[in-house]
Amino acid sequence: YAARLTLYERAPELEVSVEEFEAFALDRLQVLRAIEDAQLRGKGEDDVRKRVNEALEQHLPLHTNRSRLSPRQLVGERRKDHVSHFILRLAFSRTEELRAWLVRYESALLKHRFREADAGERQELLGAARLQLAHVVPAERAVALGSGAEFYAMHEQLFEVDFERVLDLVARSQVVLRGGKAYVPQGDVVALLLHEFRQRLARALAVCARALPQMGEDERLLPVLQNLSSQSARAEYRSPATGAVSADSVDAAAANFPLCMQHLHAQLLADHHLRHGGRMQLGLFLKGIGLPLPEALVYWRRAFAGMSDDHFQKGYAYNIRHNYGMEGRRADYTPYSCHRIIMSNPPGPGDHHGCPFRHFSSDRLHAALRHDRVPDAHLREITDLAASGHYQVACTRHLE
Repeated sequence: YAARLTLYERAPELEVSVEEFEAFALDRLQVLRAIEDAQLRGKGEDDVRKRVNEALEQHLPLHTNRSRLSPRQLVGERRKDHVSHFILRLAFSRTEELRAWLVRYESALLKHRFREADAGERQELLGAARLQLAHVVPAERAVALGSGAEFYAMHEQLFEVDFERVLDLVARSQVVLRGGKAYVPQGDVVALLLHEFRQRLARALAVCARALPQMGEDERLLPVLQNLSSQSARAEYRSPATGAVSADSVDAAAANFPLCMQHLHAQLLADHHLRHGGRMQLGLFLKGIGLPLPEALVYWRRAFAGMSDDHFQKGYAYNIRHNYGMEGRRADYTPYSCHRIIMSNPPGPGDHHGCPFRHFSSDRLHAALRHDRVPDAHLREITDLAASGHYQVACTRHLE
């Protein structure tokens, strides 16, 4: 472990106890969840940096060679960092959603560490990454960039790369594009590093996914891996209880929602998306039960997993703030009444809003009630009430 920062290209060949295996992975998972939480709740770049540094210091410290730690302690930290990364590769390779989550937040961790590193460590990591950058020499700048040459400082070192390698910079208009090439200044080379890391990690996770069936025979490790990928490690980063509903508590509370909201919640978890009618119906309901605006933004951002931050901010965050009276006419919108849900805007194909007692077929309503463990003694009564047009009475019986 000569280098503190690494792209984790080679799996460690060493023995790790089952206890250490789980403890290392849990600590790293706490850090990645803390990064997710900080990005969602942070009030600015400095606040995010502070939150992430606190989580790293507590769970996954990685000191430099200049620290006062002994060589043995430094090796111990780097061993834990290396081993924990590869354990999470195994745990999070089972599904496309898990793989995408790990790539996203491992990349965020690398970006944070790169920015915190000194110039020597940065250069060492860039060299190890073998990025194959084409340097634009001063004599060629005017020809290569045309009028775009004025975008950069006169003596700024530039690299020519395919624009697909720096889509983040392209989206933020931080580079000049010409002939399918992007011209990246030295200060933004971290974007190329992160692109390369994401590509390599995604390929490695695909290999892990194919190897997972062979691990099914190991009765010691499989339960640990399943627990790591399925558990919620967000508890340590929750806000202090204030009596209001939080983003972290919505999923647990959903079992007590009315059936229409249970259905919307389940579809949101399954599809990571809802059409406008469903978002309005569920979003205003969550507002009505006490989910404040900051927590609503956190909840919906998490729910729309896989969507870029820019897409969420441009396409959805405004509407959420609008529902809370913070945009547009600043009206204080209230949850939809049962009458409105039942009588207006019936759901079409692909929609999930509306009233199950009114809009579900008899068989579908029966299946939904069975899934919600409604006793047989009450199930027939509820479905009969719905069939007779007593939708609100049927809903009340279900809640009872």
